[in-house]
Amino acid sequence: MNKSELQQHDREHLLHPFTDFSDLGKQGTRVITNADGAYISDIDGHRMLDGMSGLWCCNLGYSRNEIADAVYEQLRTLPFYNSFFQCTTVPSIQLADALAEVTPAHMNNVFFTGSGSEANDTNLRLIRRYWDLKEQPEKRIVISRKNGYHGSTIAGASLGGMSGMHKQFQALDYIEHIQQPYWFGEGGDMSPEEFGIHAARCLDEKIQELGPEKVAAFIAEPIQGAGGVIIPPETYWPEVKKVLDQYDILLVMDEVIFGFGRTGEWFGADYYGMKPDLMTFAKAVTNGYFPLGGTMVGDRVAEVIKSRGGEFTHGYTYSAHPAACMAGLATINILRNENIIENVRDVTGPYLAKRWAELAEHPIVGEARSLGMVGALELVKDKGSRARFDDDCTAGGVCRDMSIKNGLVMRATGDTMIIAPPLIITTEQVDELVEKARRALDDTAKAMA
Repeated sequence: MNKSELQQHDREHLLHPFTDFSDLGKQGTRVITNADGAYISDIDGHRMLDGMSGLWCCNLGYSRNEIADAVYEQLRTLPFYNSFFQCTTVPSIQLADALAEVTPAHMNNVFFTGSGSEANDTNLRLIRRYWDLKEQPEKRIVISRKNGYHGSTIAGASLGGMSGMHKQFQALDYIEHIQQPYWFGEGGDMSPEEFGIHAARCLDEKIQELGPEKVAAFIAEPIQGAGGVIIPPETYWPEVKKVLDQYDILLVMDEVIFGFGRTGEWFGADYYGMKPDLMTFAKAVTNGYFPLGGTMVGDRVAEVIKSRGGEFTHGYTYSAHPAACMAGLATINILRNENIIENVRDVTGPYLAKRWAELAEHPIVGEARSLGMVGALELVKDKGSRARFDDDCTAGGVCRDMSIKNGLVMRATGDTMIIAPPLIITTEQVDELVEKARRALDDTAKAMA
């Protein structure tokens, strides 16, 4: 089929995630046909630097035959077997071992799922099971953050704090939300340091309001990804740690986006010095080559779940899929053997921070922030007041389209432009990314004038 035929069949049969189907029908889909290294190409032959690593997941880019070969060999040997009924496979054991080695020292058990959404559903099951076995069944409430993202299932979307999603379903009633640590958008006249403490103390206030004896857990991304790469002020996580230390409440860190090297450390928990009880992972664990997610379970929780008897009545058909686990093993081996995370920490991350910060000088950029291998640009009409161009945040959509036109994939979250390029990006490609982003900003300024 040619391009127009493919778009027609797509329009007639394929329901896309997070899509306005009326708009999609008018515009037609962008058909991606091939990829290599840090670049993707569409059916028209338009080559683009992938500033989003697919969907935050292709940390090693698109040319890792080691992963594809590992999956292929496993599919030839044992394409599938489940992990129910006291059964397992060799790859699932090996990947569990590898994950225990690269995650924080107190995390030595893993529950495999097919995605991050499923893993966060699993977290709710583990949280409840833990407190039931501890004979504290009244601890039921989970606190999350506004504008956080924890998946798209009923449980995952309930945990997330995105109002647009909540309007389209009935959220679980035992999940509460507090202010996000978004200094640029919500910090007002406070310094970033003051606002970080303020946002963390919102957690304390919510715990006191609900009653510490009723609060089971707090879940948060180390950095809010889909919400707009919200990098918390440096004072935020230390203050959250102080709050959590006062109460008998579990900490769940959602590392679906920031796990496996994106901060320049293996996990965001490592970067911020946190010790979560549960840690969600997915996406980059297989470099996007095969669906796989899971929950790393800290010793505090695992010892109770494993030692106090009874069946944990939870699981998925594809938990610990052997081919997915082989993709995970191959990915972790590459990250280790090629010192990719260390290179992000010491070379490309600092270089991106330096070059990305230059974009703050652009007339329509209110803030340019980055950490490791992520970045965000706040698009504004007026730098002083931080006023947006309009209430509908149309500038972000314009800038996204201008970015694609200039050969760069950037994502728009409202009027915030975000990037998460592959960890393998070179300093020369960082230069290319920044220059293409600058051209997209120039074109957006003209279009919004």
